[in-house]
Amino acid sequence: MRKMLNTLFVTSEDAYLALENENVVIYKEEGKAAQYPLQVLENIVSFSYKGASPALMGACVERDIGLSFLTPNGRLLARAAGASRGNVLLRKAQYRISDSLPESCRVARSLIFGKVYNSRWVLERTLRDHALRVNTDKLREASLHLQAQLSPLLTTEDLDSLRGMEGEASACYFGVWDEMILNQKTDFRFQGRSRRPPLDRVNAALSMAYTLLTHDCTAALESVGLDAYVGFMHRDRPGRTSLALDLMEELRAPLADRLVLTLINTRVLQKQHFRTQAGGAVLLTDDGRKLLLNAWQSRKKEEITHPYLKEKLPWGLIPYVQALLLARYLRGDLDAYPPFLWK
Repeated sequence: MRKMLNTLFVTSEDAYLALENENVVIYKEEGKAAQYPLQVLENIVSFSYKGASPALMGACVERDIGLSFLTPNGRLLARAAGASRGNVLLRKAQYRISDSLPESCRVARSLIFGKVYNSRWVLERTLRDHALRVNTDKLREASLHLQAQLSPLLTTEDLDSLRGMEGEASACYFGVWDEMILNQKTDFRFQGRSRRPPLDRVNAALSMAYTLLTHDCTAALESVGLDAYVGFMHRDRPGRTSLALDLMEELRAPLADRLVLTLINTRVLQKQHFRTQAGGAVLLTDDGRKLLLNAWQSRKKEEITHPYLKEKLPWGLIPYVQALLLARYLRGDLDAYPPFLWK
């Protein structure tokens, strides 16, 4: 168990969470392992299969404490949620736009524009900082290809076309991702994205980082009154936080991808922090998850000047600011959704 800022991460696979007075108590086979006051928490994220007591789930809902259940390898299983208290007019506007494919495309293309723009700048940062250690021709070619896709993205009116352009950009970006791994090349060879399950160490770390980002985006959307399950590019599917997946697209590269690259290149994550299952799936160990979680929380405290607001904010608030901007657009206060554009 590890408490970071106002989020409690329960990383033990055999932990059970319960309510005792005003405390969340973590039990393991040997008995009570730890306890924390609910009043100091805003989120609880459990990577245990054993779950939590109904009393604790009810207490979290009453106190607006996010309670998420993930598998030990970071796949989101469920979130505890009570009666919706979101702004009904805002949600009706969200549903109305989601039901219209052309209007959904207008929102989605801004999000994907941000994704491609930020992915390009991850490549550009690598070229700037490590030109002598990478294949500059390969990275520069990929960067120019991504740049050429930006203008067409803003004019497409069809969601299927947008998905095709996003898929092409992702293939281009991940096609050179291995070039940005500067150390531990033998142990962290990357040959493309693999999910459900991840089939190598890089993908295992990326999947974990994306899960954490999805969790933060879900909490951000719900905090401003939006329905995290009704998206624009990601269409409705039972149990899927489609709008959170939409929102995280523009934040994947600068927040999650760069963090994983840093952890590998600085040798914080190493071979021993992963294990391979019989079927070939590669998962982080308990120690590996703790290292990534610690780095994630530290990164969220670092400050950045928001490109639209022109104000300094910690990275951890960026999903909340973007959720607010999205809500303002859906209410008609903004002419277009301003994506997060990082350099």
